[in-house]
Amino acid sequence: MKAKEIIARAREDNRSLLEPEAYAVLAEYGIPVLDHRLAASPEEASKLAAEVGFPAAMKVVSPDVIHKSDSGGVKLGIDSPAAAAAAFAAINQSVSRAVPNARIEGVLIVPMATGGVEVIAGMVRDPQFGPAVMFGLGGIFVEILKDVAFEIAPVSAEEAGRLVKSIKGWPLLAGARGSKPCDLDSLCSVITGLSRLALELPEVEEIDLNPVLAGPDKALALDARILL
Repeated sequence: MKAKEIIARAREDNRSLLEPEAYAVLAEYGIPVLDHRLAASPEEASKLAAEVGFPAAMKVVSPDVIHKSDSGGVKLGIDSPAAAAAAFAAINQSVSRAVPNARIEGVLIVPMATGGVEVIAGMVRDPQFGPAVMFGLGGIFVEILKDVAFEIAPVSAEEAGRLVKSIKGWPLLAGARGSKPCDLDSLCSVITGLSRLALELPEVEEIDLNPVLAGPDKALALDARILL
């Protein structure tokens, strides 16, 4: 399904994008996302987790659950089909208890990803300047260090490179203390992809990709939130 169709369907339902929908939209704009499957039952979770590979992570998919971890909607380190089936049941039980009447569309299954620096990328629409693309250190560092920078769209590849290098944490990405440098071109393609998305899909109000794993071979969005 194309991005515009996904957004139109979500607007009809008066909601923002579910995570699998967000992944589909991002992929259309050349932003690498995790291999993923959506399971609707413990049996399906067992089968699909084996397809994705172990260890895997599992996350609830619901328009009514904003803070998935706080609601018991995330399970990490799934290491077998049996563990996936058990995690599916546990997630549904925890979320139903934490958010009564939540509409649960299923459980998203993704491989655990390692090897890189966690960064954040996103987009916000400023009332005066229009869409602005954001980049900075991600994961736990976002709230602590607040090391982020912004660039007004459209953002060229050259401008994306300058944006990445403008944050204080750039040495971490450049290969500090003997670690491998991140794939700068891949990071820049995430930023330019967000820029194009913002300009072509005005219904999108905000995008939050946290974290994006900036590895030596490519950048990969591990979590995605798209608000309409």
